[in-house]
Amino acid sequence: MRLSLVPIFSWLVIIIVLLAALAVAAGQLGWLQGTSPTDLGVRDGRLKPPSTTENSVTSQAAFYPDHPQRDYADIAPLAVKGNGPATLARIKTIVEGMNGAKVVKSDPDYLYAQFTTRFMKFVDDVEFWFDPAKSVIQVRSASRVGRKDFGVNRKRIEAVRAVLAATP
Repeated sequence: MRLSLVPIFSWLVIIIVLLAALAVAAGQLGWLQGTSPTDLGVRDGRLKPPSTTENSVTSQAAFYPDHPQRDYADIAPLAVKGNGPATLARIKTIVEGMNGAKVVKSDPDYLYAQFTTRFMKFVDDVEFWFDPAKSVIQVRSASRVGRKDFGVNRKRIEAVRAVLAATP
């Protein structure tokens, strides 16, 4: 008796297509958004610590030397151009022009935005804070769900940094 691999392969393809369709449907229904954090903002001169998994970056990683993802999460703060409020206003304009971005809170010294992916509707929370003591913009960008972000949060902050540096 000879076993044909064609029916097995066909079933595998069908199963993979169905799983992909279910994942996209779950995203479209908002089941992959996660819950909105209630502990964002600045407390005692600090943004929220990085996630315990590889799905966030923060310019304040040095505050957490024993954190399991400190090295992964570490990213440089953004340079101030002019003054803090003016720089945050520029960053707000940059963020508003990015795909999937929604500014949730905008103050002269703090900006909070959410980024939602197009198909799966994953949400990342991004904060920018003018640190007057260091005269820099501290940043934090973190995925709500999942254990890895595949570098998305770092790329997002670096994209903001590049556009900010290129603006007069």
